[in-house]
Amino acid sequence: MTTLSLLTPSGRLTLGNLLGALRPMAARTADAFYGISDLHAMTTAHDPALLRARTQEMQALLLAAGLEQATLFRQSDVPAHTGLTYLLECTAYTGELNRMIQFKEKGRGRESTRASLYTYPVLMAADILLYRPRHVPVGDDQRQHVELARDLATRFNRTYGEVFTVPEISTPRAGARVMDLADPTRKMSKSVEGPGTILLLDPPDVVRRKVARAVTDSDTGPGAVRPDRETKPGVTNLLDVLAACGGSADGITTYGELKREVSDAVVAVLEPVQKRYTDLAADPAHVASVYEDGAARARKVTEPVLAT
Repeated sequence: MTTLSLLTPSGRLTLGNLLGALRPMAARTADAFYGISDLHAMTTAHDPALLRARTQEMQALLLAAGLEQATLFRQSDVPAHTGLTYLLECTAYTGELNRMIQFKEKGRGRESTRASLYTYPVLMAADILLYRPRHVPVGDDQRQHVELARDLATRFNRTYGEVFTVPEISTPRAGARVMDLADPTRKMSKSVEGPGTILLLDPPDVVRRKVARAVTDSDTGPGAVRPDRETKPGVTNLLDVLAACGGSADGITTYGELKREVSDAVVAVLEPVQKRYTDLAADPAHVASVYEDGAARARKVTEPVLAT
């Protein structure tokens, strides 16, 4: 069964991306298509040079994280993605796009909103339908987009014949959910660089400084180091990170001890990724060839769908 996932270079990859997404992706590389959705990153204001740099960094980091056996590609190198988008735009209704969360939150009523922000859910539908997956694993934050893809596939098939597989939505096995160290009520995000975000390329001293400043709470009595997502979100987040990085909280009684253990565990997890990234950065021709080969395979798969 085809596995498909795209990551948008809207920021730099974080520890949360590694533990929550890249590790599960690395465990499913057979018949997997993993893309960098650089076109999605253009739907809001951006610096072209910075976007190019982030895309190149992400290309190498996906390899460094163990995804080399999958088909890796840049979305912009596979023309069928944009080709199918127009056909699906001719199938979509404005009422559907008006209800999409991203447009409602980021674009509605603003004169500077790019038209692509309004239509990009159709591009996401094209991303999915081109690979004819039977199941799309998706979290709650992306469910609306897959539901749109299902609606467009059904409507297109009814009008033009059976072209697309109508995918079923499945709930993926939960990866580690890493929250922002400075605000443990929100997920660590590559779009928000700050003191609570650990980047995959942060050096050890920066990692240790960010963990040392992580939010905990004022409870320092016996049993303070315990998971309780409602009343102790910061401590719970640190315990989750420690466990996801292979560490153990057994015997830890103070927040200082906890933060030292978390720092050591995170540095140990990032070290091989950073070493591999350094090697790849010194060999850009290899990185480029991997993505060129991946794009060629993605084109071979998607062009017949577009031509149907």
